[in-house]
Amino acid sequence: MTIKKPEIREVTITRYIQPFREGGSLPALVDADDGFNYVIKFRGAGQGRKALIAELIGGELARILNLRMPELVFADLDESFARTEPDEEIQDLLKFSVGKNLGVHFLNGAITFDANVDQITADEASRIVWLDALLMNVDRTVRNTNMLIWHKELWLIDHGASLYFHHSWDNWEDQAIKPFIQIKDHVLLKNASDVELVDKQYRSLLTEEVIRNLVDIVPSEWLIDESRDLTAADAREVYVSFFMKRLAHADHFLNQIKDARKHII
Repeated sequence: MTIKKPEIREVTITRYIQPFREGGSLPALVDADDGFNYVIKFRGAGQGRKALIAELIGGELARILNLRMPELVFADLDESFARTEPDEEIQDLLKFSVGKNLGVHFLNGAITFDANVDQITADEASRIVWLDALLMNVDRTVRNTNMLIWHKELWLIDHGASLYFHHSWDNWEDQAIKPFIQIKDHVLLKNASDVELVDKQYRSLLTEEVIRNLVDIVPSEWLIDESRDLTAADAREVYVSFFMKRLAHADHFLNQIKDARKHII
């Protein structure tokens, strides 16, 4: 059976509305030529293209696993925006972000998920915890849940802190088989009682073809690492190999999840 590759639409940014200064990388709310608002993650920000790659792969992987994720788009930024921006910090950010950036559909009216107020099923919590353990996502804690409630449904955002092995590349094989110790801080850990059932479903779903199709949607210009003489094709193979090795050793992070749940007060 042929598995369809995820498709990412392309839009052009038409108006810079405002920055979100609570984010360290200064994401911004913009208008685009399709009539929608997007939160833009800029290629010229702190972690640069690596954060965009993690955001794209993590977000689309969540969608493949039937979790709610706002639409992601490739958002083109024209050089004229930097010339008209009065704030020097933002001006520099825009200057280094000309070209293809990543947009997340803005969920107008959404509120931050609150574990003390908002209800979530064991199944959904287990799916999210398993995904974050696979991605090595360090940024889904009580302090920063990176989840929104929109129309009474839970939506995931912000996977840019995932896949941190790609900031060095040197030890990706070791990272692939490691448990994920930071899962102990996951905001949904106490609810994730069905994680073993989820593990069986997800491992069978994430075949090499699914992973390869996912990695193939990452723009080549984001993948090239000249400082390490790494071509886009080389980088794609590393990502595919990382995921396949991590899935083959998923017992490591699954056991870490179960062990961390034993220590919940």
